[in-house]
Amino acid sequence: MRKLSFSHSIRNLGRMRMSPLCSFTRRLPHPRGSHTAVSTFIPPCPPLDPEKVKELQRFILLSKRLLVMTGAGVSTESGIPDYRSEKVGLYARTDRRPIQHVDFVRSAKIRQRYWARNFVGWPQFSSHQPNAAHLTLSSWERLGKLYWLVTQNVDALHTKAGSRRLTELHGCMHRVLCLHCGVQTPRQALQDRFEALNATWEAKAHGVAPDGDVFLTEDQVRSFQVPSCAKCGGPLKPDVVFFGDTVNHDKVDFVHMRVKEADAILVVGSSLQVYSGYKFILAAHEEKLPIAILNIGPTRSDQFACLKLDFRCAELLPLITPQ
Repeated sequence: MRKLSFSHSIRNLGRMRMSPLCSFTRRLPHPRGSHTAVSTFIPPCPPLDPEKVKELQRFILLSKRLLVMTGAGVSTESGIPDYRSEKVGLYARTDRRPIQHVDFVRSAKIRQRYWARNFVGWPQFSSHQPNAAHLTLSSWERLGKLYWLVTQNVDALHTKAGSRRLTELHGCMHRVLCLHCGVQTPRQALQDRFEALNATWEAKAHGVAPDGDVFLTEDQVRSFQVPSCAKCGGPLKPDVVFFGDTVNHDKVDFVHMRVKEADAILVVGSSLQVYSGYKFILAAHEEKLPIAILNIGPTRSDQFACLKLDFRCAELLPLITPQ
């Protein structure tokens, strides 16, 4: 049984599985005024409490094998909206819902609509940069404080920040997967193919959604041309886990092993409403690991946390001295 003193001996990690680097190639210039103010997507929260900062500082200092799990709330301060934040998330702003895996797989028309919207949103989405929270977590890794990072995000901002001990639980939007032959290609290469097929196609976005998506009308989508896999002619899908799909079993087992090897868990910017992330917090609780949660608003795991903080990730994390 592990206690908050973190006095147990360090076990050998053995052979580690590193997250493959996403490919970052030429980006299209985004149209003037396309970037929305970062604060638009951050829910209201109280000012930093010095005493709470000290509590998190102590939590981090006591840990020798810290596992961090991040969610959409760590990227809202980079200008990427989330789904569930009060007043500012997609669910609060619109009646739109994310695409379902089964719909994407079975319908060419739905794939056409998805890719048209993604094509318009990609230049802006791919240009987002890591904020202070991503950079802080990367620095903790270099200093030996962060043992492993599990992200539920698909934006590649942790990779851009330099994180390497990383598992992208739900995949990465910067990669594309063929549903037939399984070949992976860089997302930017697909953007170039979209441009070649749709040289005269024009569309104006009507709002922005998470994960590189924008809102378009059905009339705008109707004439959009979608390329097939260059290798086998099969349909293409971003290499991410859509709603209704499941995370690869090998990846789940790998993260469970990292949880068992950790001595503390820090959740950053996640409400943990999605079970694919929540189940690892359940596992950590069963292992008697101390859990701290930094997230604006309530989470599904608040009852398991020895420390809950309702502050901006990029404001609080850089204040912590990891050693």
